[in-house]
Amino acid sequence: MGMVDALLPEFDHEMTTTRKVLERIPEDRFDWKPHVKSFSLGALATHVATLPTWGAETLNKSDIDIAGGQPPMALPSKAELMATFDRNVAATRAALAGRTDAELMAMWTLKRGGKTIFSMPKTAVLRSFVFSHLIHHRGQLSVYLRLLDVPVPSIYGPSADEPSF
Repeated sequence: MGMVDALLPEFDHEMTTTRKVLERIPEDRFDWKPHVKSFSLGALATHVATLPTWGAETLNKSDIDIAGGQPPMALPSKAELMATFDRNVAATRAALAGRTDAELMAMWTLKRGGKTIFSMPKTAVLRSFVFSHLIHHRGQLSVYLRLLDVPVPSIYGPSADEPSF
Protein backbone atom coordinates (compact mmCIF):
# COMPACT_ATOMS: atom_id res chain seq x y z
CA MET A 1 0.00 0.00 0.00
CA GLY A 2 1.33 3.43 -0.92
CA MET A 3 1.22 6.55 1.23
CA VAL A 4 -1.50 8.02 -0.98
CA ASP A 5 -3.74 5.10 0.01
CA ALA A 6 -3.56 6.28 3.62
CA LEU A 7 -3.74 10.01 2.83
CA LEU A 8 -6.83 9.93 0.59
CA PRO A 9 -9.26 8.47 3.18
CA GLU A 10 -7.94 10.91 5.79
CA PHE A 11 -8.35 13.80 3.34
CA ASP A 12 -11.88 12.70 2.40
CA HIS A 13 -12.92 12.33 6.04
CA GLU A 14 -11.55 15.72 7.09
CA MET A 15 -13.06 17.52 4.10
CA THR A 16 -16.48 15.92 4.68
CA THR A 17 -16.39 16.98 8.32
CA THR A 18 -15.19 20.46 7.41
CA ARG A 19 -18.04 20.84 4.92
CA LYS A 20 -20.53 20.02 7.70
CA VAL A 21 -19.12 22.86 9.80
CA LEU A 22 -19.10 25.33 6.90
CA GLU A 23 -22.73 24.47 6.08
CA ARG A 24 -23.71 25.77 9.53
CA ILE A 25 -22.17 29.22 9.07
CA PRO A 26 -24.97 31.81 9.27
CA GLU A 27 -24.56 34.12 6.28
CA ASP A 28 -26.18 37.00 8.14
CA ARG A 29 -23.38 36.88 10.76
CA PHE A 30 -20.34 36.96 8.43
CA ASP A 31 -19.16 40.22 10.06
CA TRP A 32 -19.38 38.89 13.65
CA LYS A 33 -16.19 38.63 15.71
CA PRO A 34 -15.84 37.08 19.18
CA HIS A 35 -13.01 39.52 19.97
CA VAL A 36 -11.48 42.59 18.36
CA LYS A 37 -8.28 40.61 17.58
CA SER A 38 -10.21 37.71 16.00
CA PHE A 39 -11.06 37.12 12.37
CA SER A 40 -14.68 37.78 11.49
CA LEU A 41 -16.80 34.67 11.06
CA GLY A 42 -16.86 35.22 7.28
CA ALA A 43 -13.10 35.74 7.02
CA LEU A 44 -12.36 32.64 9.13
CA ALA A 45 -14.83 30.54 7.13
CA THR A 46 -13.26 31.81 3.89
CA HIS A 47 -9.80 30.89 5.20
CA VAL A 48 -11.05 27.37 5.95
CA ALA A 49 -12.68 27.15 2.50
CA THR A 50 -9.45 28.16 0.77
CA LEU A 51 -6.99 26.12 2.87
CA PRO A 52 -7.38 23.00 0.70
CA THR A 53 -5.64 24.91 -2.11
CA TRP A 54 -2.43 24.55 -0.11
CA GLY A 55 -2.64 20.83 -0.82
CA ALA A 56 -2.61 21.35 -4.58
CA GLU A 57 0.15 23.96 -4.21
CA THR A 58 2.21 21.49 -2.21
CA LEU A 59 1.68 18.62 -4.61
CA ASN A 60 2.19 20.58 -7.83
CA LYS A 61 5.17 22.74 -6.85
CA SER A 62 8.44 22.34 -4.98
CA ASP A 63 8.15 25.62 -3.08
CA ILE A 64 6.07 28.73 -2.61
CA ASP A 65 6.93 32.24 -1.47
CA ILE A 66 4.19 33.90 0.56
CA ALA A 67 5.71 37.39 0.57
CA GLY A 68 3.00 40.00 0.52
CA GLY A 69 0.26 37.65 1.72
CA GLN A 70 -2.91 39.32 2.88
CA PRO A 71 -5.27 38.36 5.73
CA PRO A 72 -8.36 36.49 4.51
CA MET A 73 -11.33 38.53 3.39
CA ALA A 74 -14.83 37.10 3.65
CA LEU A 75 -16.44 35.83 0.48
CA PRO A 76 -19.67 37.69 -0.27
CA SER A 77 -22.10 34.82 0.27
CA LYS A 78 -22.50 31.38 1.77
CA ALA A 79 -23.18 29.96 -1.69
CA GLU A 80 -19.82 31.29 -2.90
CA LEU A 81 -18.13 30.02 0.29
CA MET A 82 -19.44 26.49 -0.29
CA ALA A 83 -18.66 26.54 -4.02
CA THR A 84 -15.11 27.72 -3.29
CA PHE A 85 -14.59 24.98 -0.72
CA ASP A 86 -15.97 22.26 -3.01
CA ARG A 87 -13.84 23.45 -5.95
CA ASN A 88 -10.68 23.59 -3.80
CA VAL A 89 -11.30 20.15 -2.29
CA ALA A 90 -11.83 18.62 -5.74
CA ALA A 91 -8.64 20.21 -7.11
CA THR A 92 -6.52 19.00 -4.20
CA ARG A 93 -8.02 15.51 -4.25
CA ALA A 94 -7.27 15.28 -7.98
CA ALA A 95 -3.69 16.45 -7.35
CA LEU A 96 -3.26 13.83 -4.60
CA ALA A 97 -4.80 10.82 -6.32
CA GLY A 98 -2.24 8.58 -7.97
CA ARG A 99 0.85 10.18 -6.41
CA THR A 100 3.74 7.83 -5.84
CA ASP A 101 5.61 7.49 -2.57
CA ALA A 102 8.62 9.11 -4.22
CA GLU A 103 6.52 12.14 -5.25
CA LEU A 104 5.09 12.42 -1.73
CA MET A 105 8.56 12.20 -0.18
CA ALA A 106 9.97 14.98 -2.41
CA MET A 107 10.97 18.08 -0.47
CA TRP A 108 8.76 21.16 -0.41
CA THR A 109 9.80 24.57 0.89
CA LEU A 110 7.80 27.48 2.28
CA LYS A 111 9.48 30.85 1.87
CA ARG A 112 8.67 34.43 2.74
CA GLY A 113 10.54 37.07 0.79
CA GLY A 114 13.08 34.49 -0.37
CA LYS A 115 13.85 33.36 3.18
CA THR A 116 13.13 29.68 3.93
CA ILE A 117 10.60 29.19 6.72
CA PHE A 118 10.69 25.40 6.50
CA SER A 119 11.42 22.48 4.18
CA MET A 120 9.75 19.09 4.63
CA PRO A 121 8.68 16.12 2.54
CA LYS A 122 5.41 16.85 0.76
CA THR A 123 3.58 14.19 2.79
CA ALA A 124 4.62 15.93 6.03
CA VAL A 125 3.49 19.28 4.62
CA LEU A 126 0.11 17.78 3.71
CA ARG A 127 -0.42 16.33 7.17
CA SER A 128 0.83 19.32 9.18
CA PHE A 129 0.61 22.51 7.16
CA VAL A 130 -2.53 21.56 5.23
CA PHE A 131 -4.64 19.02 7.18
CA SER A 132 -3.75 20.08 10.74
CA HIS A 133 -3.89 23.77 9.82
CA LEU A 134 -7.39 23.30 8.43
CA ILE A 135 -8.46 21.22 11.45
CA HIS A 136 -7.20 23.96 13.79
CA HIS A 137 -9.26 26.65 12.07
CA ARG A 138 -12.28 24.34 11.78
CA GLY A 139 -12.09 24.01 15.57
CA GLN A 140 -12.13 27.79 15.87
CA LEU A 141 -15.23 27.86 13.66
CA SER A 142 -16.96 25.35 15.92
CA VAL A 143 -16.35 27.70 18.87
CA TYR A 144 -17.77 30.60 16.86
CA LEU A 145 -20.85 28.49 16.13
CA ARG A 146 -21.30 27.70 19.83
CA LEU A 147 -20.96 31.38 20.79
CA LEU A 148 -23.59 32.26 18.18
CA ASP A 149 -25.88 29.50 19.48
CA VAL A 150 -25.71 27.65 16.16
CA PRO A 151 -25.87 23.85 16.57
CA VAL A 152 -22.37 22.36 16.36
CA PRO A 153 -22.14 19.21 14.22
CA SER A 154 -20.42 16.07 15.41
CA ILE A 155 -16.79 16.21 14.34
CA TYR A 156 -14.77 13.35 15.88
CA GLY A 157 -17.62 12.24 18.06
CA PRO A 158 -20.92 13.50 19.37
CA SER A 159 -21.43 17.18 20.12
CA ALA A 160 -23.92 18.62 22.59
CA ASP A 161 -26.16 19.26 19.57
CA GLU A 162 -25.62 16.00 17.67
CA PRO A 163 -25.34 13.11 20.12
CA SER A 164 -24.62 10.59 17.38
CA PHE A 165 -23.05 10.50 13.92
